[in-house]
Amino acid sequence: MKISEIIKYADARIVSGSLATDKDLEKAFSSDLMSDVLTLDEESILLITGLANLQLVRTAEMADIQAVLLARGKPASAEMIELAKENGLVLLETPFSIYKASGILYAKGLKAVY
Repeated sequence: MKISEIIKYADARIVSGSLATDKDLEKAFSSDLMSDVLTLDEESILLITGLANLQLVRTAEMADIQAVLLARGKPASAEMIELAKENGLVLLETPFSIYKASGILYAKGLKAVY
């Protein structure tokens, strides 16, 4: 699923990585536990989370996550946006809960990691 489609379906707004909206992502993973994210061995992943801090961006970099959807209306800080830009990470914000965003994207064809 293209990032532009994720933006549309999740009523999201892009805060970093606006040039990558045509990038395809194959799977999604929802978690607030970064230790769980670090166990992933997948590529082309969207991470859906309610965690909004610098550790999230650093974890996404280490786990080769392509894009992050911040749920529940959580805003990315200026520091998060700057670090995401440095690492080529797409950061999105949605007003939807993790459950709702995950369900919508799954129903539209984005596969689950597990």
